[in-house]
Amino acid sequence: MSTITWQSVQAEALRRIRSREWPPGGQIPHEADLAEELGCARATVNRALRDLAEAGLLERRRKAGTRVPLNPVRKATLDIPIIRQDIEARGLAYGYKLLSRNEAPAPPEILSQLSLKKSSQMIHILALHLADNHPFCLENRWVNPVAVPEITKTDLSTISANEWLVQNAAFSAGDFAFGALAAPAHIAKALDCATGAALFTVERTTWAGSLPITSVRLCYAPGYRMLAAI
Repeated sequence: MSTITWQSVQAEALRRIRSREWPPGGQIPHEADLAEELGCARATVNRALRDLAEAGLLERRRKAGTRVPLNPVRKATLDIPIIRQDIEARGLAYGYKLLSRNEAPAPPEILSQLSLKKSSQMIHILALHLADNHPFCLENRWVNPVAVPEITKTDLSTISANEWLVQNAAFSAGDFAFGALAAPAHIAKALDCATGAALFTVERTTWAGSLPITSVRLCYAPGYRMLAAI
């Protein structure tokens, strides 16, 4: 039985790409040939190359084989952050206030984002996250109770919907949009900033298969910097 792992096959493939043994634009050997060369199962090679393709380091096309791209596009994967952990990682004390929670029909733009019918009842949550007792982030969220019925019985005054959903709602897809917003009066009041102040915003939707889970807009207080690693 072969002891060659897909990780070792991937490491060898990366070596060949970086050394240009497999040059940009060039086609790499077929999976069966690589498996024979490396002494492993074809499925092992397939697993290793699939990950490299998902990372943008290979291009795989049906009936056309696998190539090293001329202009590799590195793909980023973003985790859904827990705001509490973001604040605590900055060395600040976390605080949280549930401002409102109610069941209501979602506005047309949310229904459109989530492909829901006009009659769909959703849970609307407005919450303020604090850092050292100062406003940090305003969470404006719509949750589909059909996707996560347990949330209807959850006390969201003791745990934020952000944290509860990360811990309890398994999602399969989602999208992020980053932007800027001139703070309208009601958001400026919540974040204790001047009306018209520039705010960093994150809009996100998540899905479980074809079932929408949530749509949220996060508005951060002036001066917020997003920290990320590559």
